[in-house]
Amino acid sequence: METRYEKLERPRRLPDEIAARLTRQIDDGAIKPGDKLPTEQALANDFGVARTVVREAISQLKSDGIINSRQGVGAFVADSGTRTVFRIGEACFAKRKELAQILQLRTSNEAEAAFLAAAHRNEADLDAMNDQITIMRESLEKSGATNGERRYEAERQLYRNIARASGNGFFVDFLGMLDGRIDQSLRSVAIKNMIAVESRKEVLAEHEAVFEAIVEQDAEAARIAARTHFANAATRLISRANLADV
Repeated sequence: METRYEKLERPRRLPDEIAARLTRQIDDGAIKPGDKLPTEQALANDFGVARTVVREAISQLKSDGIINSRQGVGAFVADSGTRTVFRIGEACFAKRKELAQILQLRTSNEAEAAFLAAAHRNEADLDAMNDQITIMRESLEKSGATNGERRYEAERQLYRNIARASGNGFFVDFLGMLDGRIDQSLRSVAIKNMIAVESRKEVLAEHEAVFEAIVEQDAEAARIAARTHFANAATRLISRANLADV
């Protein structure tokens, strides 16, 4: 019988490992924006590596906008709002995977909630949904962490409104449980992902399709539109490259 073996994972290069550890400390708040990093020699001693290894790791962090270098002074942690990209560590990548799994879980539930909302919604429900669509539409061309959080909250509130309009309180409870799980440890990943998504008009069109079907009381179209959005959201999240976050 032929013996099969799993492929070995390549060990991470030392500069990548050091860059990941420093990034993790920054993201966890152990090293804060404006703090000065230890010298290259001090870091080399702490990590037990050559100074050239630390220099390469620092160069990565500079390239990713995580730290700024001041000639003759040293390297300082940049403000998170000025970053353009950063390399995702293993813990962050695992959180992204968990968030994608939650989106997959929501797909069928959101589809059925939208189906029922199309049949049971009232004018107050539609006004509440339209308010959130308007926020997302107005913020479409805007960037930045604050605006990303605003879009995230508007999207979340939209589907809470849809769940309430369904007339089935269990949809509301289930969505609240998932939102609570996200708030516990995945919120920053969800917001960062929303900021990084390039196809914002496409995403907005998906939300609008759900809303328009509910307005028209086309239950089947609402179900399909909601399923399409959450399936696409999970696919977009899974397919994004490991080095393409903000």
